Amino acid sequence: MKDSINMNSQNSVTRNREVTTEEVQMKSQTAIYIKSFLKSVLLALRVPLLILFFLSTEKQVILLDVKRWSQINELNHNSKLVILLSLLKLKEFISLYYYRIRQGNFLAAALTYIFKTIYKEEQTLFIQCNSIGSGLFLQHAFSTIIYANSIGENCWINQQVTIGHNGKNNKPTIGKNVRIAAGAKVLGRVNIGDNVTVGANAVVVKDVPENCVVVGVPAYIIKRNGVKVKEQLQ
Repeated sequence: MKDSINMNSQNSVTRNREVTTEEVQMKSQTAIYIKSFLKSVLLALRVPLLILFFLSTEKQVILLDVKRWSQINELNHNSKLVILLSLLKLKEFISLYYYRIRQGNFLAAALTYIFKTIYKEEQTLFIQCNSIGSGLFLQHAFSTIIYANSIGENCWINQQVTIGHNGKNNKPTIGKNVRIAAGAKVLGRVNIGDNVTVGANAVVVKDVPENCVVVGVPAYIIKRNGVKVKEQLQ
């Protein structure tokens, strides 16, 4: 009799565990479905922003931006437009997107001012530049001013960066593959060579040769062509 009672008790515990496991799985699947549904809804809400893309003459450079940002953020999808919509949830990307649109034809550029009232860009990011190469990546990029003659391809700019003039039309020129870290300042009519890294909080007021890493206030070179050095900027 005791053995029978123990067996029934064990079977009951086993059944309860099975039910509990099924409930956990169902809740987990439900959460996944809800998350997927909400993600789809948020993407759908950003679809009107594609109007600017289709009207713009800057499609090629925008898609190159999308490619770079998707690589850095590890976004994978067969459709570039879906990735574009995913990136348009980021205010710093919206700022870059509006900049690209404004560089193109008048109609799309004019419409950005309407869209900006609905789809907000990063309010403390200011981009005024004659030319920016494809693949500019803006990491966080709040409290950032980008006011340059030109910026090359595949540059990376962090938050609280100031790129600006120190007098009338004395603006920097930035090369390709340049990375400017958080809090750095690049001021005046200076040339930043290709493949340069400007360290966090550095202040650059003189030309920087290509393939260098600079740090400090005022900035000086700590690495040139992969070799550690300590050289003043000329």
